[in-house]
Amino acid sequence: MTATSTDLRIRTATTTDWPAIWPIWHRVVSAGETYTWHPATTEPAARAAWMAPPPAAVFVAERLVPAAGARIVATAQLKPVQPGLGDHVANAGFMVDPDQAGGGIGRRLAGHVLDEARRRGYTAMQFNAVVEANIRAVGLWRSLGFEVIGTVPRAFRHPSAGLVGLHIMHREL
Repeated sequence: MTATSTDLRIRTATTTDWPAIWPIWHRVVSAGETYTWHPATTEPAARAAWMAPPPAAVFVAERLVPAAGARIVATAQLKPVQPGLGDHVANAGFMVDPDQAGGGIGRRLAGHVLDEARRRGYTAMQFNAVVEANIRAVGLWRSLGFEVIGTVPRAFRHPSAGLVGLHIMHREL
């Protein structure tokens, strides 16, 4: 199902959203295909990493379901790529419920986060570890103006593709 503006709402997450974020986070990370976190990361460790304090911000995408309310189907984290003198460049992470993938939710959430990064005064965005074998994500980021500025060869142990590279991707805001 394609995400339309009427059935998807993107908003800043609150601490009370974590119980709905955790199942998505856990499914994505435990698959071991797209993030460098250990697949067996515990819930408390995941919460501490994802729900980081300011200047980090977390967002959720909610699918509006008639007569059932809203259900969180994706999440994103926005933060400085480095502290101090590097904090004008943003970093972000995105997770879409695997059952909802391919319907435009990631693209909508990415657009929201890019706008929010600009609003917060970031001048660029950098991804430090985009798994080379994650063709869907690499394609999305390229379509949104990101370029691969380097690849760390054989830096990720993919469960089916073996050792693959981690792209560093960047774009000006």
